[in-house]
Amino acid sequence: MRIIHFADLHLGVENYGRIDQTTGLSTRLNDFLAAFDQLVDYAIDNKADLVLFCGDAYKSREPTQTQQREFARRIERLSAAGIFVFLLVGNHDMPNAAGRATATEIFDTLKVHNVYVSGHPDIHIIPTASGDIQIVSVPWLRRSTLLSREETRSLSIEEVDRRMEQTLTDIIASRAEKLDPDLPAILAAHVWVTGARVGSESSMSIGHEHTLLLSNVALPVFDYVALGHIHRQQILSENPPVVYSGSLERVDFGEEKDEKGFYVVDIEPDTVTGKRMVSFEFHAVKTRRFLTINIDLKANDLDPTSSVLRVINEKTDEANNAVVRLNVTMPAELEGQLRDNDLRESLKDTHYYTISRDVQREARLRLGDRTAEEIVPFDALKAYLETQEVPLERRKILLEYGKKLIEGDESV
Repeated sequence: MRIIHFADLHLGVENYGRIDQTTGLSTRLNDFLAAFDQLVDYAIDNKADLVLFCGDAYKSREPTQTQQREFARRIERLSAAGIFVFLLVGNHDMPNAAGRATATEIFDTLKVHNVYVSGHPDIHIIPTASGDIQIVSVPWLRRSTLLSREETRSLSIEEVDRRMEQTLTDIIASRAEKLDPDLPAILAAHVWVTGARVGSESSMSIGHEHTLLLSNVALPVFDYVALGHIHRQQILSENPPVVYSGSLERVDFGEEKDEKGFYVVDIEPDTVTGKRMVSFEFHAVKTRRFLTINIDLKANDLDPTSSVLRVINEKTDEANNAVVRLNVTMPAELEGQLRDNDLRESLKDTHYYTISRDVQREARLRLGDRTAEEIVPFDALKAYLETQEVPLERRKILLEYGKKLIEGDESV
């Protein structure tokens, strides 16, 4: 049985893009679709039994009609090829109010052939061409779904998190007990497992994050644990395999060095022991390159523009058709000597670029007629509060506590 595991497609991320004159779509939307096409082609060419998607089809809870159309086209290609598709609901697929449809629910509503959608925890039996497989599904769950208002009324945030973790753990354990040991079993979850190395998802998060311990998901009853939500592909455990496939395309510079792709999972019987053998391998896809160029100019540089151009030219092959950010650090005396037009011309063959200047200015704080180095801590605090125009009464309180801290009073 061959399974393709991927997650965090995030159609709708269009930063660092422009309009494609041929299609009228954002070039970044085309980037994400091109990565998805590589996965679909691989699944069809290699006769996959199941494509397992672990959540976050779109960036937005309310994707555009175009984004939904393009996603559906690729799901239809898989379905038409006889490949089963399992779609788990992620946090970006969830509506902002209970009762509203999720972003992928339409496939379930229309009963699209070979396509399963999971918006709540359950056990699904998928009848693939190579036999049945069990999937314990744990989509992203709201706090209100897991806990009642009465349960959380008097709890701190930390206590609520612990209660949610326990509830999710119980959900997984209770369903694991119901699995048929004679069938291969997978846990598919859109969750944050502690210990995972994070990427850009931390800046894209919607609402409060809850986590699970690795021991909560790495149950021996599962042949493979397929995770979504974290954008960096990684293996948290080998036995059983607990795997984040990561996102299919780079979202921003936080993922500049990350390799992108999907996992190919093969499950087959061991004719000697009678047990199941599981192998899994990461398959990289071609994605848009992101490149950071850092340049530190010195005060004695006679031609700073030429110095910057020299570094850019050395990276021409890497920068070509890539998303590039040029960071130039310089002393203040060189600020007016950089020729912006020349820099922009040198970056014209990039897909998208930004130029950032970090001008270093020598600053010495003066308090009255003395520098900060010449004043004792209490007087420095007093002068600082005065310069910040802190109200007199509050200033007195702060000075009182400040004096105790400076004197080492442990009661503060």
